[in-house]
Amino acid sequence: MYDITILIVEDDKILANEFKEYLNKYGYQVNLIENFSKVLNECMNICPDLILMDINLPFYDGFYWCSKIREYSQVPMIFISSRNSDNDKIMAIAQGGDDYVEKPFNLPVLRAKIEAITRRTYQYKVNQKIYIKDNIFYDYSNNCIYFKNEKVDLTKSENIIIKVLLEEKDKVVSRNALMDELWNTDEFISDNTLTVLISRLRLKLKDVIGDELICTKKGQGYYIE
Repeated sequence: MYDITILIVEDDKILANEFKEYLNKYGYQVNLIENFSKVLNECMNICPDLILMDINLPFYDGFYWCSKIREYSQVPMIFISSRNSDNDKIMAIAQGGDDYVEKPFNLPVLRAKIEAITRRTYQYKVNQKIYIKDNIFYDYSNNCIYFKNEKVDLTKSENIIIKVLLEEKDKVVSRNALMDELWNTDEFISDNTLTVLISRLRLKLKDVIGDELICTKKGQGYYIE
């Protein structure tokens, strides 16, 4: 499993810790800059996979540090700033930034931008796991679901069900579609068998997670939010 490491260059400690706490929930390894006069040095030591860069910083601004980092690395960088002029956005891109997010912003929006950039840049690294909810993810490398540090082992059929539902996350998957996928494993799956499989899988997940993971759309099928 590969973890994305994010370096946050933000001098507002309350805000930086808020970002860190939120992103940690989704499996990101987050580092905060300690010495704002040595941002480049810390960046070289940490070797992050993505940087969140504020513009207004002590000593030198974010544009300066972006240009310095770009002298040796093309690590993806998202500018996060309360400055909203077009000139600032143009400068951010010109210095080598990949995106620009204005404060205040919605944290899920920031996470979506992070996921989009890391997916494009590190597809071969991030495709081994997918986060379902806070502290819950599916690991494709060993076909298991993890809740915090606890692993939920799945049978072959349960894995197929979970994978299909995750591929269509937030969308309803019909019972027939699930049965078709299960049929491809050369197992005989009847309508009643599917009901039993879903029921057992729900119980197994609820025993560990303590909550329902698989939802039912009456008369239509199942989905994972």
